[in-house]
Amino acid sequence: MSPGKRPPKNPSALRMVGELLALFRKAAGYTQATLGARLVIAESTIAAYEQGRRPLLVDTARQMDQLLDTKGALATAVQAMPEIDQFPLYAEQYMAHEREAIALSWYDVLAVPGILQTEECARTVLRNRVPAYDEDEIATKTAARVERQEILHRKCPPTLSFVVWEAALKLAYLEPLAREEQLRHLRACTELPGLALQFLPLDAPAHAGLDGGFTLLETPDHQHLAYTESQRGSQWVSTPDEVSILARKYAMLRSQALTPEQSKGLLDRLLGDR
Repeated sequence: MSPGKRPPKNPSALRMVGELLALFRKAAGYTQATLGARLVIAESTIAAYEQGRRPLLVDTARQMDQLLDTKGALATAVQAMPEIDQFPLYAEQYMAHEREAIALSWYDVLAVPGILQTEECARTVLRNRVPAYDEDEIATKTAARVERQEILHRKCPPTLSFVVWEAALKLAYLEPLAREEQLRHLRACTELPGLALQFLPLDAPAHAGLDGGFTLLETPDHQHLAYTESQRGSQWVSTPDEVSILARKYAMLRSQALTPEQSKGLLDRLLGDR
């Protein structure tokens, strides 16, 4: 393979190369930021390499081998990858962490968090995707999204916190009965132990989450991670400084949002129950 040629994209191989890079980087005493600075590569790109979301080019791998003194290991691994199309490993990694997390905190802007969606809401959200999923994909992804809600009902569930912008409650894309079902489901979720649901009002004078939604996770070994989503993909954040920034944003959002009790009252008013 000539320098600069796009390498093959096998998901398992991409993950393996990423894990090797992370191992070699840490052994050499670099952070993602300092390695990126030495190579004139963005820190986010180094993270994408390590998470298997972006393939290394052979010439970049060779530069890393030279800097990290890894005797050509990364370039050899890149050249040996079999040619199979990539699928979004970052999503699988998130699901794995979500299933075992001891604490989860979500901020969502324009949609009800996926793990709190009813089946009909999930199906409708997925059906609005552009480019469109086919019906088989919609059915599969809807079932997977609903299955994730198992963690809400465990005997010992994780500590769960949600801050959702009030705009997400308008739900104009749902039929009236489906909208009511979703609102009642949210109201029922507010009664679950260890779960706090708060809404940030549309007329709030301050808003710390204008850059978009994100999720914070704490693993069983107390590692703190973050996961961000955008129109063109998702990204894991593991650097302590970056996770800290998102954690501070979340803390500010909770202070700007309605309290959990006030949020229950908002749902009751929307449902016409009080």
